[in-house]
Amino acid sequence: MKFADPKNDLAFKKIFGDENHTNILISFLNSVLDFKDEKTIVEVSLANPYQVPKIPELKETILDIKAKNRNNDTFIVEMQKKDLGDFTKRSLYYTSKAYISQLPRGQDYTRLKKVYFIGILNFNIFENKNYVSRHLIINQETNTQDLDDFEFSFIELHKFNKDLSELKSHLDKWIYFIKNASDLSLVPEQYKEIKEFKEAFNIATQTSWNKKEIEVYDYISLKEFDEINALKTAERKGMEKGMEKGMEKGMEKGMEKGMEKGMEKRNIEIAKNLLDILDDEMIALKTGLSMELIKKLR
Repeated sequence: MKFADPKNDLAFKKIFGDENHTNILISFLNSVLDFKDEKTIVEVSLANPYQVPKIPELKETILDIKAKNRNNDTFIVEMQKKDLGDFTKRSLYYTSKAYISQLPRGQDYTRLKKVYFIGILNFNIFENKNYVSRHLIINQETNTQDLDDFEFSFIELHKFNKDLSELKSHLDKWIYFIKNASDLSLVPEQYKEIKEFKEAFNIATQTSWNKKEIEVYDYISLKEFDEINALKTAERKGMEKGMEKGMEKGMEKGMEKGMEKGMEKRNIEIAKNLLDILDDEMIALKTGLSMELIKKLR
């Protein structure tokens, strides 16, 4: 038996964003946020429920959720597989946007509800060793949370290294599932007695997927693989050409200037190799070149 990778955009939304299996999402949210008793989420409604995307119109893996608990708060869940840079700013942007959108023009500010952002990242953004971190707005003098309408939780998958025997909490089991499901051939014993996990593994088996879903899943997987290989190839070619020209310049004008020029040449070569794969903004982020220069190269 082979399970789909929950980190794949389509698989993630199919598992956590299906209106017919909202108990999976509820279990995940309560686990991440450690909600108990009166704070426990009992019902969710999805602003963008799962549907098979058209390949040319693939969107980022973001779930906008209205969850019903005591406060009827709003939740955003995002699975991000690639490090595109400035993810913390991105999370602030989406959270602020969700907060503002609650209030129609002319309405009272008291209608605004708290927004929770949960980012599941297949890369590291913080220097600490914690695989789950929670971020609040804290009063520096009193160490109290006086402004409590925003809360951020980040799960950094690369920092999670527990094996099956070490899984104690529901949260650990969810993180292990997201990170490792595609490497498993059977449903582990630790998951078999919990309804939400059994359903999540069942969805991930792809036995009930239609042809279009499998096609999009495979397309996303191949696209990610191609992007990684293209980036590595571009970096290698750029390094070779850039270092060669940089060394030549270094012989003439000094090693320091030559290496600097070589790095610039290398980045230009990388950019050229990425023109057919990534957009200008992403190339600028990866190479450090200006948008103006990349536009000229294109």
